[in-house]
Amino acid sequence: MPSKNRYKVVILGSGPAGLTAALYASRANLEPLVVEGGGGDDPTDVPGGQLMLTTDVDNYPGFPEGILGPELMAKMRKQAERFGTEFVFGALAEAGLHERPFSLKLADGALQADVLIVASGARAKWLGLPDEIDFRTRIGGVSACATCDGFFYKGKDVMVVGGGDTAMEEATFLTKFASKVTVVHRRDTLRASKIMQDKARANAKIAWLLDSALEGYLGKEEGKLRGVRVRNLKSGAATEAAVGGVFMAIGHEPNTGAFKGQVEMNDSGYLLTRDGTTATSVPGVFAAGDVQDQRYRQAVTAAGSGCMAAIDAERFLSH
Repeated sequence: MPSKNRYKVVILGSGPAGLTAALYASRANLEPLVVEGGGGDDPTDVPGGQLMLTTDVDNYPGFPEGILGPELMAKMRKQAERFGTEFVFGALAEAGLHERPFSLKLADGALQADVLIVASGARAKWLGLPDEIDFRTRIGGVSACATCDGFFYKGKDVMVVGGGDTAMEEATFLTKFASKVTVVHRRDTLRASKIMQDKARANAKIAWLLDSALEGYLGKEEGKLRGVRVRNLKSGAATEAAVGGVFMAIGHEPNTGAFKGQVEMNDSGYLLTRDGTTATSVPGVFAAGDVQDQRYRQAVTAAGSGCMAAIDAERFLSH
């Protein structure tokens, strides 16, 4: 349980955005509380965010030899703790944002916040196949971020699941590293814009498996992804394809359910911010990281917006 009932700043989320916001807020003597997340039904929903499921992080500045995702998050957490940030395990169950101080209901009790920084992130959508979590975490070979992980698939055949603009972008990006990229999509037509389709189809390294669905991963016994099982949805025939990596590009879902009807968001549920700041439609509520960013979704951009949110919060409280 939190040590008190009311805080100047409460931060929802303990990924790069939340912990950077906590670092800046605590250094400004705002004595923030971080609601870390975790405790839900999804075993991959853990404090620290998506980087807790990432083995090697090679693109975060300041670590020329790379760093493990959990190690990076542990360092960020320790740095925020050093300046007095308080942490509480669990997720937000309910929020009342119609008046300040805001009321926040957690699984183990309720508290109030003069300012709220929402850094609860977004979840990549997955297929939910057997062993998928193992291949995402323990074994590797299944990812939802080509920008993050594409470098590790040099010279390999990989697969991209999806048919929208994101899938076309991921597939095209991966051709910089992979020897072959196969796009698998459930329908015979793509949802992507024509310009994105044309660019992908013009790339000789991209192959297509339409009217098809990925339905299984191969290689768990060997401890290494060696292929997938794909079913043609028209003929019903199942085949195996040798691939060294699979990238999901079927969308993300921001963790904003508790704010529907209270904070302005777009059709996909991402919180909208104003005028180049982290301010939302509710005065005193700020948004940072993937919860408001459906374009970049990188640890370094999340951390930057966490810094912005803390500075915005400090200025809001000083007026």
